[in-house]
Amino acid sequence: MSSVSDRLPAFPWDKLAPYKKTAAAHPDGIVDLSVGTPVDPVPDLIQKALVAAADSPGYPTVWGTPELRDAITGWLGRRLGARDLTHHHVLPVVGSKELVAWLPTQLGLGPGDKVAYPRLAYPTYEVGARLARADHESYDDPTDLDPANLKLLWLNSPSNPTGRVLPKEELTRIVAWARAHGVLVVSDECYLELGWEADPVSVLHPDVNGGSHDGIVAVHSLSKRSNLAGYRAAFIAGDPAVLGPLLEIRKHGGMMTSAPTQAAVVAALGDDDHVHAQRARYAARRSALRDALLSHGFHIEHSEASLYLWATRHESCWNTVAHLADLGILAAPGDFYGPAGAHFVRVAFTATDERVAAAVARLGG
Repeated sequence: MSSVSDRLPAFPWDKLAPYKKTAAAHPDGIVDLSVGTPVDPVPDLIQKALVAAADSPGYPTVWGTPELRDAITGWLGRRLGARDLTHHHVLPVVGSKELVAWLPTQLGLGPGDKVAYPRLAYPTYEVGARLARADHESYDDPTDLDPANLKLLWLNSPSNPTGRVLPKEELTRIVAWARAHGVLVVSDECYLELGWEADPVSVLHPDVNGGSHDGIVAVHSLSKRSNLAGYRAAFIAGDPAVLGPLLEIRKHGGMMTSAPTQAAVVAALGDDDHVHAQRARYAARRSALRDALLSHGFHIEHSEASLYLWATRHESCWNTVAHLADLGILAAPGDFYGPAGAHFVRVAFTATDERVAAAVARLGG
């Protein structure tokens, strides 16, 4: 009998190890722009909320406290324009990666069922399908897919890795098509608050879904907007007919967010000031890196949102990774996100101001 791990592709980040070693040998040290992990402090009001809830000896609930559900529905209405949401429309999860990886399994998908995701995409969409033993397929336009046996359609706007934002009209068209064919749409919107040259729209917006949440679920995370990657704090929102059974499954599986983290999320979702401050930091880093890459001969495609620049020198992504490593800069090769990324690299602007300035100097900026 094959093990579960046999269903999975090789972990791609291991291939970066020799390039990381090269970059680390730079006299001024490595500038690691390969992984989009936050580096700035957790906002003080969130830390205080976590500490205040530290004396939590009892088990937390999978559904979260009523205060947490209030905070989530309130934020969805205030920030995304979602309407008519109740507690039954929301569900906390233990970080969005966990949700993405295990959602096909928790939906009961298996052999013969199909999961689809963008041609250039976060690798965990495919991993989730493989864990469930479901079929998987990538797309350029999801409405070109054969809807037969298509049970889960992943959208990702703003995109990781490209930063592309799906316009409202396109989202509306895709949701209508999926509903017509009985396909569940799950929209990964974890970078939605990080639009630079576009204003991302959620599938929860009534202009997209016609005022109905049937057949749609949105995924949101606090990792990027609030620097909470270390807290593992995320949530999903949408169709109660989907979320209700997921809640029961997750109760049985003990998939619960810690009580202090739940309190921290309430504080994070109730405050917009720290989000504006973090956006300003990222905007400055993005501008500096973008100008430096362009001056160095790169072409940047999409990148109108998210925490990445999708850049190319019109060569193998691994040649570009090697070139940057010689400068002490580590970037992610585009083929980590699908064969269509073979000539691109993903450059994160989640390094400190000092490290971003070092990268800019090395690029000749």
